Amino acid sequence: MHKEGFAVTTTAPATAPAATTTTAQLTKRDRRRIAFASTIGTTIEFYDFYIYATAAVAVFPYLFFPKTEDPTIALLQSFATFGLAFVARPLGSVVFGHFGDRIGRKATLVGALLTMGIATFIIGILPTYATAGILAPALLALMRFCQGLGLGGEWSGAALLASETAEDGKRAKAAMWPQFGAPFGFFLANGFFLTLVATMDYHRGDTTGTFMEWGWRLPFLSSAVMVLIGLYVRLKLEETPVFQQAVDSGKKAKSPILEVFKTAWLPTLIGTFVMVSCYTLFYLVTTWILSYGIGDSSKGLGLNIPYIQFLEIQLISIFAFIVGIPVASLLADKYGRKPVLTVTSAIMIAFGFTFPFFLDIETATTGSVLAFLTLGMFIMGLIFGPMSAVLPELFPTNVRYTGSGIAYNVSSILGAAVAPFIATWLVKTQGVAAVGYYLIIVSALSLVAIIAMREMSKVDLTEV
Repeated sequence: MHKEGFAVTTTAPATAPAATTTTAQLTKRDRRRIAFASTIGTTIEFYDFYIYATAAVAVFPYLFFPKTEDPTIALLQSFATFGLAFVARPLGSVVFGHFGDRIGRKATLVGALLTMGIATFIIGILPTYATAGILAPALLALMRFCQGLGLGGEWSGAALLASETAEDGKRAKAAMWPQFGAPFGFFLANGFFLTLVATMDYHRGDTTGTFMEWGWRLPFLSSAVMVLIGLYVRLKLEETPVFQQAVDSGKKAKSPILEVFKTAWLPTLIGTFVMVSCYTLFYLVTTWILSYGIGDSSKGLGLNIPYIQFLEIQLISIFAFIVGIPVASLLADKYGRKPVLTVTSAIMIAFGFTFPFFLDIETATTGSVLAFLTLGMFIMGLIFGPMSAVLPELFPTNVRYTGSGIAYNVSSILGAAVAPFIATWLVKTQGVAAVGYYLIIVSALSLVAIIAMREMSKVDLTEV
């Protein structure tokens, strides 16, 4: 064993120490800049993603699809285009992952940000169904697909940027920063929509008011300003020392995607199912709950809460998400990834049984909905916080961008893309309790994957 270790050390005497030294020499200012760059990028990406999710409930069913007597059909059509982005995300992880593992994290992150930003801006200038007919939903679907491509390459790159520059023993703490992009982006997106709805003439389903005529376009067009800020910050970054070591050692994979399926198919499978409950929970407590909260109670479709009031409830509850992220991340560094994720999964299963208590159409109140969302968002922070350390740790450096991206984004199809669609159907056919049972089943699947994965909190990323 000693001889074998000595042989490995002597084959590359300069490279391994160089990377370790470079990482150690990063100053507090360097780490703050990296944290800011990873956070602002994911914030912009998630903002772009969520303004579509909000519009998919309040705008697109009425402006981009043919009129129908059944409001559920229009909503499901809109959710179908919403789900397209999740189909595109694994493709984005392959495309951007290839370049991220071949040419580096920095340039690839810039490309992902531009892809998302341009698609979002174009949505803001698209013609509606009344103007362009069937071309309108077709173009909307295409731009949603491009949004998925961009986000498919964003998260894993930002997670690697943070985790590959982390101090020893503090990787989950460092990697939590890109995770804040999810609640920050959600807050900005819903806050913008709330401001517009409150100040413009908006009535749900009425397409004649100022908001529905042109106001809804403003959040999409404004993303261009945020993208420019993000580009400025990211262009000033340096390549991560862990990736640079892999380059210097000649360990770059010629075809990262083939290498992933050849040597890392099991971590990819495990990582996918580790993430799937996280995605399911989040899109139940953000996208589906919006449609259910403002749905017509007389038809059994929801709670009939006014749209503006429901957005206010969501904005309050998002702070619980923000709190949960650092709590779980710090605990994951102290006690390990598996114990924290195992306990959180058990909490998620218990949470699934509370759906009828909080959300029953006959008994639910604004207070019970706020309590439900606050609890759900806090649990979401607990499960989501450590993930930007967990998934990258499963893969070697030369395929880490591709592998973690595939796991993250395939889980988005299994967990997020179908969640609003399935939940809407379950409410209509079985009642709201069935949505909770759906979350319980998915959480149990993730728990099995968490138990099966390796504990990597004390392993150096250069040794994976």
